[in-house]
Formats: sequence, structure tokens, C-alpha cells
Amino acid sequence: TGTGTGPCDIYASANTKCVAAHSTVRALLGSYSGPLYQVKRASDGTTKDIGVSSPGGFADSAVQDTFCTGTTCTITRVYDQSGNGNLVAAQTPDTVDMTPAGHSGMTAASATKDPLNVGGHRVYSLYTNVSQAYWHDGSKSGVPLGKDPQGIYMVTSGTHVNSGCCYDYGNGETSRTYVPGASMDAINFSSSPAIWGSGEGTGPWVMADLEGGVFSGATTGNNPNNPTQTAKYVTAIEKNNGTTAFALRGGDATSGKLGTYYSGALPGGKNPMQKQGAIVLGAGGDCCYSNNNGSQGTFYEGAIVAGYPSDATDDAIQANIISAG
Repeated sequence: TGTGTGPCDIYASANTKCVAAHSTVRALLGSYSGPLYQVKRASDGTTKDIGVSSPGGFADSAVQDTFCTGTTCTITRVYDQSGNGNLVAAQTPDTVDMTPAGHSGMTAASATKDPLNVGGHRVYSLYTNVSQAYWHDGSKSGVPLGKDPQGIYMVTSGTHVNSGCCYDYGNGETSRTYVPGASMDAINFSSSPAIWGSGEGTGPWVMADLEGGVFSGATTGNNPNNPTQTAKYVTAIEKNNGTTAFALRGGDATSGKLGTYYSGALPGGKNPMQKQGAIVLGAGGDCCYSNNNGSQGTFYEGAIVAGYPSDATDDAIQANIISAG
């Protein structure tokens, strides 16, 4: 039995079940007791799974610290806590989780670059630089397809971003090549100039990557309701019912309520959605088989859910994130 309640417990109680759930920080279900991520040390190429210190708890970073003593470690996988097997793996040429392999210029992220304290526990983020990203084909393991409704949340950072394409978390192409149309449905967090308008200020902003450009909530110019996010920890939410309703929400992940940055119709040419069901983390849909990756960003936790979560469910997720400390 688990302790406490995680974001995926909240989603499940609202009939919007997590189909993929990833974190290097904590369990996202109160009952989860499996591995969170895998590290690989440079000295001998050995890998080690890093789990939780107790069911529903935080990452057991002491195991990683012992394993990586005297050498460097990278994060090779982030495991899926939903039970669907949707782990994401580093898009490197030597990965065993992708065919064909990743782009020749890609590397795995450092396992120790960004230590932090959450709820009094020392843990590590997935801190990706340019030419570092993660991927999985979830098209046959529960990830929404076509015009099926989908929701996503992510905790990221407003202090480690750029304007490169494309720091995304969500649903992308299974081919890892560009597919025109509405083949993607992912959160984008960056200061990238949006094809469908930018946010207020200079960014970064919570946006959506629907392929062929990112969307801030304005069809032209700037969306004054989508603020620049420079907090150390940022909650980002994107939800899309696949045909009519679409929303962007976000806020400081340490305090306060979520703002609604856009809620309305899908952009032109994006109705209905044509999602393919791959999971992208830290890159756009055409990474990293057909090209390299130009974005950077920080990932602490996130989930993809089947269905269109209500605003009340979003607010409960925000409250849970804040309570994690």
C-alpha cells in the first residue's frame, strides 16, 4: 500500500487516467514503489535503476550518489509509473530502446547537473542541454491517438530555457520525422517565437506544439494573457479534446493558483487532431532520427492522460505539486 496521494491518483479519480507518468523526483501515485529512472556510469558502462525510498515517496538519491562516486553518470531512461510500459529513453546512437537509433550528435543528460530539495529530500532533475532528448513509441500502449482527447501536465523550470526547437513534453510522431498537419499535441516551454503569436514579454511561455509551429494563444501578435515564466519551478498544463476545446494553463509550482492563458478553439488546420502516439520529452516530433535537437530545458515530473481534464482537476494537480514542497 502507498502513502499519500499523487497526481495520477487525482487524475484517476476524475476519470482521466494517466497513460504515461514520468519523474526523476518522486512517485506520482501513492502506491508506486518501482524504479523512477536509470543511470549509467562512465567508468564501466554499468547501469542502475533508481527507485523510491518508500511507496509513494521520493527518489532514493543516496543509491545514485553511491553508484556514481568517483565517476560521472547520465540518465538513460525515465520509467513510466502508469503501468503501461511507456518509459522514455535517451535518443542516442547506442540506445537499445529505439529503432532506428538516435541522431549521431545526441547524448544522454547528466544525472547530477541539477540537484534540488523537494519536501526535504535531495533529488535530481532531468536537466537536458542542446542535443539531449528522450522518446518512446506509445502508439500501442495507451497513448491517445488521432482526435482522442488528451491532457498533459509538466513541472519544469523558467531558469534553464532557450529559443531552440523544441522543448516539448507530450505526443509526437512515431517516425521521428516531420509530418505536416496536426500530428503533434505537446506542451512546449520555451522563448521560441510562436508561429501563432507569442506571449507577454520575452518568454519563456507555456505553449503548445501542434506541429508546424508552437501556439501561445494568439493568432497574431502577442497574447497578453500568457505571461513570461521565470520562476525556478513552473507548472505547465496543456489539454485538447481533439476537435473543439483547447487550453493552456500554468503558474509557479511552489505557490499560488494556476492561470488560464488560453481556452478556446484549436488553431486553423489543427481540427481534428491527428496524434500518432509517440512520447517526446525535450524535443519536437522530428528528433532525433532525422535531425538533431536545438532546445534545452529541465524536467522534474509530468504525465499524459486520456481524456480532457476539468479546470478543477488541474487545480487539484497544482495543489498536489505545491504540497510536495
